[in-house]
Amino acid sequence: MGFSRTVPALPVRDMPAAIAFYETRFGFDVVHSDEGFAKLERDDAQVHLWLAGDTDWRARPDLVERPIVSGAEDFLAGTASCRIDVDSADDVFAEMRAAGVLHRTHGDGAKTTTWRTREVDTLDLDGNLLTFVERLA
Repeated sequence: MGFSRTVPALPVRDMPAAIAFYETRFGFDVVHSDEGFAKLERDDAQVHLWLAGDTDWRARPDLVERPIVSGAEDFLAGTASCRIDVDSADDVFAEMRAAGVLHRTHGDGAKTTTWRTREVDTLDLDGNLLTFVERLA
């Protein structure tokens, strides 16, 4: 038995807006989309988006008796993260800076870690964290 590729699935509040953001800011292409799910690809990377659009919990007076359990509540958007392997963190940094998606704590270039990677942190429209990772030899 062997594991292979992983595919992150990130919660978003507005599917059409999220898809447009991933296309224009991150350069992904849409492979499939419907009102609750989207599959996007760029080169060998794939990201899935799922709609966290349940707002019914906000108006319920009986949250103690009927806890939040749909798994699609809108407050879930912006709580996820993923890491995407890339060939050049410096190239990604330049592209993501131009796209205006760098994490607010990011400095002036890709960050070199003690675990032998160079990384670029970005945020999507909902605040989900996407870290682009170049693995150093």
